[in-house]
Amino acid sequence: MNRKKWVRKLLMVTLTLSMIFPLLAACSNKNEVEPGQERVLRIGVEYGGYGGDDTYFRQQYTDVYEYANKGVRIEIVPAIDASEQRYDNSTDGSRKEPDRVEAYKKMMTSANPVDIVVTDANQFRKLVQDGMLKQLDPLIQQDKVDTSDYVPTVIDGIKAMGNNNLYGLAPTFYSQALFYNKTMFQEAGVNPPTDNMTWEDMFNLARRVSKGEGADRQYGFSFNRYRGTEPFWDIIHTYIPPLNLQLIDEKGEKMTVNSPKWETVFSTFSKLVNEKVIPGDNEDMDMAGSGEEYNPFSHDNFLSGHVAMVIGEYSYINSDLADAMKNAEKIKGFKKFDWDVVTVPSHPEAPGVAGGVSLSNIFSINQQASNPDDAWDFIKFVNSEDWAKIRSRSSWEMVSRKKFITAKDGSNFNIAAFYSVKPVPPTSADLSEVFNKMPNAWQVQEPGQTLFKDVVSGKKTSADAVKEWETKGNQILQQLKKNPNGTGDPVQGNVYGN
Repeated sequence: MNRKKWVRKLLMVTLTLSMIFPLLAACSNKNEVEPGQERVLRIGVEYGGYGGDDTYFRQQYTDVYEYANKGVRIEIVPAIDASEQRYDNSTDGSRKEPDRVEAYKKMMTSANPVDIVVTDANQFRKLVQDGMLKQLDPLIQQDKVDTSDYVPTVIDGIKAMGNNNLYGLAPTFYSQALFYNKTMFQEAGVNPPTDNMTWEDMFNLARRVSKGEGADRQYGFSFNRYRGTEPFWDIIHTYIPPLNLQLIDEKGEKMTVNSPKWETVFSTFSKLVNEKVIPGDNEDMDMAGSGEEYNPFSHDNFLSGHVAMVIGEYSYINSDLADAMKNAEKIKGFKKFDWDVVTVPSHPEAPGVAGGVSLSNIFSINQQASNPDDAWDFIKFVNSEDWAKIRSRSSWEMVSRKKFITAKDGSNFNIAAFYSVKPVPPTSADLSEVFNKMPNAWQVQEPGQTLFKDVVSGKKTSADAVKEWETKGNQILQQLKKNPNGTGDPVQGNVYGN
């Protein structure tokens, strides 16, 4: 090499390094903070205690942020100390479940308030209504944060709770879809389900693919994949929430089930059970005596080919479904089939809204935050594309950014079905407050379970059943007012205290 060129090149490298090293040193000095001199970011979560171990939350959300921002020290603050309940052995009815929203408010307005709160949808909505949270829209616009990639389930759900404004962001969400056996529909010569069906459309479709008798019965639909479960509880938790049908009034004083809508629910599902469109609490779906060969998925209605359509969570794909299909030849008695998913059906009164879809980790800034700047920086971080890219590898939850929601292992299914519906918005008649005051108020559901069976068997009409349910439920509520921790036989309305 020409000596002059070599000298010139060496000089250029030397000059470049002389510029880079001070820059690296500056960055290093910026991140090297004297102990005790860090800026403190306080994050409020719902529960803590049991030794104060917050390892899981830190691993999920804060460890990487602290590593990248050495000038920030994060404190995790629980709204409720679970240890207090763990060692409370009260048996005189004096024990009460803590009011979660009030616990949040207390740590948000203390002398040393938390900067961020992590809430579920019910808590979030109430804190928004009470003006406790900082609106994020101006910050989003200021920093040009792109929210167009957020799935409708998350962004529309949060806006619906904030009068079309954003008071929080959720990096992940839980969702369900309607799984269907494509092979069953093809063999029956029936067109498969589609996105955005109503419940009635889906029930009519289920009737067309139902066939067989006894242990060989092929049901058109089941709310869940597990054998031996009763439809009543799925009706309560999945079917009625979008209708805003309540069991108890918001004061927790009386039942509200003696109504035409509740009567229609009982009539609709008792008919579906009797037509054997959906499985009831009979022995047809019991493994014992069914005569079929056992396999690892015999407990699963869908994988065993007993139902054509079933509601399932996203994790079902990776925990059982994909694994079963991949190893079908190794599983004795298992028949491989084609499958896909569509959106969970909705009611005409609430189009596109589905039960079983929830936002459980909404990050918001406290209006009284001492460190709002770092709070916003942290929320941006856990809602960023980089964070979503890493978290999208999880098989158990879905990230909120559509770009990183993809089927794993080359699977090809309608994954958009999981993020194209909206969660049920919390209402003023949130029963969580009732259950806080009366932990055993759940007992009012049990007469409904028994009376639904009576309607199915023809012992009672739907109208008589809901009327009797309301009467027995009111008796239970009256007893629980005297003793909130009372227990007893709710079927007979004979509730007694400990």
